[in-house]
Amino acid sequence: MKFKVYSYRHGQNNLENDSEFIDTWNEIKKAITNISDEMLIQLHESTYINSNKSISKAINKLISLQLATMGWKSESYIFKDNKYKNKAWRLDFAKQSLSVEVAFNHSGTIAWNLMKPVIASELNHVEKAVQTKIGIIICATNELRDSGGFDGAIGTYEKYIDHLIPLRSQLSVPLVIVGLEKPDSFFIEKYKISKTETRGRIKYYDNSLTNT
Repeated sequence: MKFKVYSYRHGQNNLENDSEFIDTWNEIKKAITNISDEMLIQLHESTYINSNKSISKAINKLISLQLATMGWKSESYIFKDNKYKNKAWRLDFAKQSLSVEVAFNHSGTIAWNLMKPVIASELNHVEKAVQTKIGIIICATNELRDSGGFDGAIGTYEKYIDHLIPLRSQLSVPLVIVGLEKPDSFFIEKYKISKTETRGRIKYYDNSLTNT
């Protein structure tokens, strides 16, 4: 997949020039660019994932599989205290001094998704299980939202960037927002299977290859 990057508090500069981060940043980029249209199509159409209308599950699964092979820890709790070992207080992925959130959820969670890497980086009264220095948010661009079957209310790359200025006092650590771009060869066509359920099917831009 292709992607674009927005750097906050020199996040990208640190990732690309500081030896502490270069290798792990390259792993994240590789995990994204390795995802082909064919891989997305195959996984989206599989029985495991076919109940979804968007390609969000396919993207999540492919990123997770690749980062796992590179030694990234998934669903890492931020704190050691068992009281805080729940979904609210965990990161999607962590390795060494980087934390990653793959965020395809509602735009109402943008501020919290931005704050989690900050909490994992700053000193805290609760003992940390993960200590990071830079946070990375992977999300969909507006184009991917529209062509990938996503809900219109998800938090997109553009919306994440809009949140950075009003939250600047709270977002005290370097962050990098990664915006995933739309597939080159296909888009998702939504269709109803009942009054309340919607699915998404693959449609190729080349009509000669259109799935039905």
